[in-house]
This record gives sequence, structure tokens and C-alpha cells, in this order.
Amino acid sequence: MEIKNRSVRVFVFPFFIGLICLSACENDPADIEALAKKFRTDIETAKGVEILYSDSAQLKVRIEGETMLTYLDKSNPKQEFVDGMFVEFFGPNGEITSTLSSKYALRMEQRREMIVRDSVIWQSEEQGKKLETEELIWDEKDQKIYTNKFVVITSPDEIIYGHGFEADQSFENVKIKAIDGRVKVDDIGKELE
Repeated sequence: MEIKNRSVRVFVFPFFIGLICLSACENDPADIEALAKKFRTDIETAKGVEILYSDSAQLKVRIEGETMLTYLDKSNPKQEFVDGMFVEFFGPNGEITSTLSSKYALRMEQRREMIVRDSVIWQSEEQGKKLETEELIWDEKDQKIYTNKFVVITSPDEIIYGHGFEADQSFENVKIKAIDGRVKVDDIGKELE
């Protein structure tokens, strides 16, 4: 009898060790998905990004972003600035003509179009005008900026409220589609006195 008990013990011990190992090898699906996202080969992540666009050796646009995701899909390549971005537009003499900032941006490479959202501010350094809205589309090819959202345009002498806006990227040839109100800055100053 003693021999039989010993052989049973020898067989049972490795069997239980095997069961423990198999149960320990079970993976949580959420962990697998998180790991797969971390090692995606179709998305590149860049931190502290600066992109320069030039034409005929002249700097035209400088884009900065904290985090940029580049989607490497050949049929629809795009860059996403998930932590916001800041853009400077330069004139012929290298001076900054206008700036654009937002908390989110998406640039579709093939369409040559950038959509900026959330606390969008576009400011003309030359003219002292400022546009505030929740979404703005920049057509890089035609050098136009437009939106169908509510906008507030502040200039040195007035504030204009409207729905829909279009201009070139130097903030000239401005068109406001539906003006809600217009207030002269001098009138505001008189009312406050």
C-alpha cells in the first residue's frame, strides 16, 4: 500500500501544478486591447512637434503641438493634434501676419484641409482683429479659412457677432454670413462711464 500512495502523490502534485499554471495564463481582454493599442503600427505618436511650411525658400507657416498622432493609412493619411495646436502665418518679409490656436486639430493630408475645434482663436497681428469660434476649417490649398458656427470678431473699433465666416488666411476679404449684432467699441466705453 505504501508504494501505491507514493505513486499517487507523485502523479497528483504535477497535475495540480499544471492546473495552477494554466489558470495563471489567462489574459484579460482589456489588457490585450490596451497592449495592442500601445503597439499599433498604423499610428505614429510624436511629442513636442514643430512643422514648418515654406514656399520658394520662404517660411509661410509654422505649426506647434504638444502631441501629434500620424495615421499612416495610405488612402487617408492624417495628423491629429489631440492636445491642441498653435499656428503662425508669415508674410513676405518674414513677419507674423496672423496666428491660430485651438485645443484640438485634425489635418487631412490628401484634402489639404485642417479642422480646428474647441476654443479656437484666430488673430491678425497686422490688423488687430481677432476671431473666436468653436470650429474653423483651414483650406491650405486655397488659403481660405471658414466656418458655419457662431463667431465673435473683435477689431479695434467694433465687435461683430454672427453665424458663418469666410476669409483668406491673412484675415483680409472677410465675409460674415449672418450678422447677429454689431457694437462700436466707443459706444461700450460711453455706456460704462
